[in-house]
Amino acid sequence: MTLHSIVIQKLLSTNAHLGRRVATPHHFKLFAYGTRNGMTIIDSDRTLVCLRNACDFIAALARQRGRFMFVNTNPLFDEIVEQMTRRIGCYSPSGNALWRTGGFLTNSCSPKKFRSRNKKICFGPTQPPDCLVVMDTERKSSVIQEAAKLQIPVVALVDSSMPWECYRKIQYPIPANDSVQFVYLFCNMITKTFLLEQKKLAAAKDRLGIASASAPASAPKPEAREEAPRIEESKSESDSGTEFAKIQVPIIPYERLSPFPEDVAETKKLLDKLVILKLNGALGTKMGFDGPKSTIEIGNGMTILGLTATQIEHLNSKYGCNVPLLLMNSSRTHDATLEVWGKYSQPKIDFHAFEMNQNSQLRSSGEQSSNNELAYANQGAVIVSLMRSGTLDVLLSQGKEYILVANSDNAGAIIDPKILNHLSQNKVECCMEVRPTTSIDVNGNFANFEERKFQLGEIAQKPSERLSEKFKLLDTKNMWINLNAIKRLVETDALKWEVDAGSSLMQETAASSIIRFFEHAIGISIPPSCYFPLNSTSDLLLLQSDLYATSNGVLIRNAARTNPKNPSIELGPEFDKLDSFASRFKSIPSVVELDSLNVTGDVWFGNGIKLKGNVSIVARPGMRIEIPDGVVLDNKLINGPEDI
Repeated sequence: MTLHSIVIQKLLSTNAHLGRRVATPHHFKLFAYGTRNGMTIIDSDRTLVCLRNACDFIAALARQRGRFMFVNTNPLFDEIVEQMTRRIGCYSPSGNALWRTGGFLTNSCSPKKFRSRNKKICFGPTQPPDCLVVMDTERKSSVIQEAAKLQIPVVALVDSSMPWECYRKIQYPIPANDSVQFVYLFCNMITKTFLLEQKKLAAAKDRLGIASASAPASAPKPEAREEAPRIEESKSESDSGTEFAKIQVPIIPYERLSPFPEDVAETKKLLDKLVILKLNGALGTKMGFDGPKSTIEIGNGMTILGLTATQIEHLNSKYGCNVPLLLMNSSRTHDATLEVWGKYSQPKIDFHAFEMNQNSQLRSSGEQSSNNELAYANQGAVIVSLMRSGTLDVLLSQGKEYILVANSDNAGAIIDPKILNHLSQNKVECCMEVRPTTSIDVNGNFANFEERKFQLGEIAQKPSERLSEKFKLLDTKNMWINLNAIKRLVETDALKWEVDAGSSLMQETAASSIIRFFEHAIGISIPPSCYFPLNSTSDLLLLQSDLYATSNGVLIRNAARTNPKNPSIELGPEFDKLDSFASRFKSIPSVVELDSLNVTGDVWFGNGIKLKGNVSIVARPGMRIEIPDGVVLDNKLINGPEDI
């Protein structure tokens, strides 16, 4: 019997699947398995997914020392809720009866006393909670209305009798019968979530040598006007960021990796261990495109998503392997991506699409989604969220050992058997692909450097104007991770995302990367062509030019280009949007011999243009410059038509 079956049996034993004898409303059909004798049967799998999402959200708030308010007016649940709040440190004797009081949230800042129904005088908290957890939603729809006015997230039990007016205000609905057994199970999960987060904070403090407070973080404050408690902060941002920034990782030049086996059977065996995960939440709004950047056409009708599909299809066909693709979308990219994917999906690609919100909470394709965009500030948290959803066990049961995680807008990302072979042979648990900055890389390559170690604080998380001044390496966000190592870390709760994830030092460098948790981790300095994120129309010009071509889904650089570095392209605001960019070029100029291009103002390009050396075209306000067909601009400074 699988772990999933055991969990489902536990849910069934609490009668969580039994709904009400009412017609199932349209908004609840998502959670309904069917009906029996006029009673709605709730889908236990949906209940389990929603429980996980709610607990992940509660855990995320607990890590941020969030305030919680637990609402219950059912006397049957009083003892259960009281025991839970005592154990997690949210119990307040003076406010215990306050949860029954109407207008509690919207009047929380009022100096008035509240008189509860059982004749006790209570005082409101000084600040509203960050999360509202409602046990008996049907009885307390008024508090949900108040929470909606104050924009407080609500976690609540819902059933088939829940009206739409109330249901739509609940951010984390949990479809279940509110039986005593299920409420006990739910409260037990919340308790364990809180205690686990408190244990993580304590362990982090011990590991980093921080003195513990004399009183436990969960102890309530003995004040007349009590504030909903926060979990104690582990340490100052600067100290923890510095500790992680000092972790060293060996960096290996790509040229020094051993070649992968030439034998087809051996290569098939190697690739059958791999699964690809593309993070697809980046939108093209900066370029005037409402959809995901991965679906922007980069030439000849091909998109970056199409390159990924072609690459996997080629590997599966050539070696007879099965490399699956997991696509992680946000709510704003999910539908558009699936529409475009239909053009590239092949029978030999095992494809699975997921949808996630900004709290890295997983939703399957058919589930209700929010309007939040997927946040990639912590790539590792997204990976772990996917693993905890049950996908990890499925992949391991299929014989998968490594997962390649990459942002979907990187046109140069390669599924490289050479890297996979090195990781497998050397039992590497985690590998990040990096690019050297100009501070140590003058010739555009890393081959002349010996293998050496770099601190995570020397590796930048994203490109910036002062990248070469502050950092030695750039994290390309392509990461190879051993699935068994992830399983070990997840099961032992060794991933401590709560330690200063918001620190400026952590966000700026690879100190916030998941790589810091693994025992055997390395970095590989990849060739320049393997890292080409699409961030602007300047990047799009290079991708659509004769500088690059594609072969079997891989970006190939033109061999006629002698300069190892790409041309520097700066297009004015007139070219920022895709529509205007496309209209101003009859065809993309040849840039193989170009060093730099600067275009400002109302400039239009004809067909068959060649750009060489350093070219600058500046149209003054009110002037229109048209570059004629077939012209060659070699080290030209153009301020008007007469300069062409």
